[in-house]
Amino acid sequence: MRPSPDAPAAALPAPYPFAAITGQPRLTQALLLAATDPALGGVLIEGPRGTAKSTAARALAALMAPAPFVTVPLGASLEHLTGTLDLNHALAGHAVRFAPGLLARAHGGVLYVDEINLLPDALVDALLDAAASGINVVERDGISHAHPARFVLIGTMNPEEGELRPQLLDRLGLCVRLANVHDAAQRQAIVKARLAFDADPAAFAARHASAQAALAARLARARALAQDPAALPLPDDVHHAASQRCVAARVDGLRADLVMLRAARALAAWENAPAVTPQHVAQVADMVLDHRRHPDAETPPTPPAPDPTAAPADAPASSHSPSDAAPPPPSSSLPEGDWGALPPEPVGIVPAPAFKPLRPLSRPPPAKKA
Repeated sequence: MRPSPDAPAAALPAPYPFAAITGQPRLTQALLLAATDPALGGVLIEGPRGTAKSTAARALAALMAPAPFVTVPLGASLEHLTGTLDLNHALAGHAVRFAPGLLARAHGGVLYVDEINLLPDALVDALLDAAASGINVVERDGISHAHPARFVLIGTMNPEEGELRPQLLDRLGLCVRLANVHDAAQRQAIVKARLAFDADPAAFAARHASAQAALAARLARARALAQDPAALPLPDDVHHAASQRCVAARVDGLRADLVMLRAARALAAWENAPAVTPQHVAQVADMVLDHRRHPDAETPPTPPAPDPTAAPADAPASSHSPSDAAPPPPSSSLPEGDWGALPPEPVGIVPAPAFKPLRPLSRPPPAKKA
């Protein structure tokens, strides 16, 4: 039976309040930084199933409301993602007709890609190009159309199901690696909150309405501050701190430096700090370097993540003062140039059998002539 056109559309389920997310401080901090400055290049969330990846992404879009939340399915085509041009309409002498894709629909909101590591590389390239530039360009047979596409890109993946190519990983701004919650009390609190939300989403949202409104106002102020080119300049000591950390991580290229400085500035805007400091660099360094760090680079200890939903301070509050110096190289007793050499090991020797010369082959006697 076909529904009546006057019938009300099915209401979408209410998103989980961002202010109610607990147990994942680094995840919420990374998402808020990406929302403060979408030019960071998005957030890659690695972790097992059931660690609130999609819940946090939908909650961020609700916090940015009014903002669209667009999901890219694994079976999407390139035209479905970027949009298409009606070439016949253009050749007939009319204006270029553009059919918007998912990138156009996500402008001003959140573009969510579940299992981004399973998406074809061509689609990931188009996503990252638009996320970095804020513009989507569609070209067909010499006809070009461009439209704004500024969104917060959030990609999730389970490393057990495959990895992204290093070239694509480097173009994703921040990375958060989640783990299962093993503390029984924390698991109990998370499960109780989820069950309460499922039982009555409206009542649950009403209990967190005040904190949600405060977070939304704080995010709007931080976004305005981050978009002001004259606000929060980057002093030389901040540049030095970022460069030292990137050198210590042995990253390729300079994209990590640029993203780290942007992230530090976004954190300062979120905290309403009067200036960007090396402490801001220290707080965002792991999120910038986790997916870019060279395998042979020494991994520094991870400082505990501050609660990003705490009330803003007048100055950047950080109890950490990590050193900006590069970590010493790992010690080795091998001389330079013998990298990979192995020390000699005793090997059992079995005496070879005595050599016995071969006897010459006997030739048959020549045949007598008749």
